[in-house]
Amino acid sequence: QVQLVESGGVSVQAGGSLRQSCAVSKYAIAQFCMGWFRQVPGKEREGVASIVNFVATKYLDSVKGRFTISKDNTTNTLELQLNSLEPEDSAMYYCAAVESWRSKGCGLDSIEYSYWGQGTQVYVSS
Repeated sequence: QVQLVESGGVSVQAGGSLRQSCAVSKYAIAQFCMGWFRQVPGKEREGVASIVNFVATKYLDSVKGRFTISKDNTTNTLELQLNSLEPEDSAMYYCAAVESWRSKGCGLDSIEYSYWGQGTQVYVSS
């Protein structure tokens, strides 16, 4: 079974940037539709960005133009670059994966994904 391990959770000021990484082990990342999700206490987990192959991406409207999702084939890592951070971006961030052949469009619905990382906390102060 594929394993996902996130890193990069930090505390930053509004307007700042950070980069989240998700190391994929046991299988090549190219086989998977990958996504980033976030959740705050008391709210449902929401999809932030997804990517299939290495170019087809989708984004939550509120992060378009600020966040960038990418896959690194050489390091087998999923990345999320977060720029112009806002306090509303504070959440636990999770990476997720599902085999591309099982994916129903590689979208932002968490129910579509089979494998999950443990999550890293991002806190954005105003």
